[in-house]
Amino acid sequence: MEATRRGFLAGAALLVGPRSLKAAPAELPKRKLGKTGLEPTVLGFGCMTTTDASVIEQAAEAGINWFDTARGYQNGNNERMVGAALKSRRQKLHITTKTPARTKADALAHLDTSLRELQTDHVDVWYLHNRSNPSDCPDELFDAQDEAVKAGKARFRGVSFHSNHETMFRFLIDKGRTDVILVSYNFTMGSKIEPLMKEAADKGIGIVAMKVMAGGFRRIREGDPLREKFARPGAMAAALKWAVRLPFVHTSIPGIMDQDQLEENYRAVVTGYRPEVDDRLLAAQLEMIRPYYCRMCGACSGLCPKGLPVSDIIRYVTYAEGYGEFALGRDQFRLLPEKVREARCRDCAVCAVRCPNGVRVAERVARAQELFA
Repeated sequence: MEATRRGFLAGAALLVGPRSLKAAPAELPKRKLGKTGLEPTVLGFGCMTTTDASVIEQAAEAGINWFDTARGYQNGNNERMVGAALKSRRQKLHITTKTPARTKADALAHLDTSLRELQTDHVDVWYLHNRSNPSDCPDELFDAQDEAVKAGKARFRGVSFHSNHETMFRFLIDKGRTDVILVSYNFTMGSKIEPLMKEAADKGIGIVAMKVMAGGFRRIREGDPLREKFARPGAMAAALKWAVRLPFVHTSIPGIMDQDQLEENYRAVVTGYRPEVDDRLLAAQLEMIRPYYCRMCGACSGLCPKGLPVSDIIRYVTYAEGYGEFALGRDQFRLLPEKVREARCRDCAVCAVRCPNGVRVAERVARAQELFA
């Protein structure tokens, strides 16, 4: 008999629900991560928004072997939680982390702190985090990664970015100093960057997809008028399936905050993408989130006369409203320069930024200022 959701969550030591699927393989599929030799499960675990260590433990028990965190998540507490949750299984799985550092010395200091917090002597991939322009990746940071690999503190070198995809893919492919690329990729972006993703994979670079849920919108708090609007059954599962449907996307790191989401994501990946059903779900979802979700296409870059990084600011408000992570959005906003933090959209009679994808830019940026400033 099929276990009820609550019975399964309360009493199972393993993810019995997903493993009992009759129309799908019992185990999560794996793909080779470029030339690294690693074989992550196609469903990884983005730990950024997770505050419950038991969910991480449950995921590892169920067979997920790829866990992603970063030095700055939850003021460093995320690495500490991930390390404690996975310590007993460390040799059977892969842990990745990231640094926002801008100098070699700071980056290497971050890595030492990360290893201490994670209770491990190495990470499987160490990323330069949130690098949206080649200028964000000076040679000294690549040198820091090489030094970390040589010292055995990191197995492979990575770079993550949220925007300016075409420029960054071209730069990293041509530079030849990166083993793994962590990139925002979801159904709102279409297929434009897929040729570059495939080219990178064909040249041996591992591809990891993040932001696969296109803003989440499944953790909207009670009482928020958006809650009912975005409560579309199956949409988030379809989004995940879309993001991993192609073989050159080697794994994904959706945020997983509770066991319901863990089960939903597991079932989605073992079921696989079904265009006849999922295409319709995602088309409807896209229309709903169009005014709220930034696709990070770069069209707004440099257009704000106040110098606001529009795409980043909208992403921060999405952390708060879509993921239910107010503190994360606030902390990211507070890292912006003081002049940017103090700017107010209400001081402009007309917004100079027009999003080609239909995002209500002035409204979303003003919302971020209201929440975080």
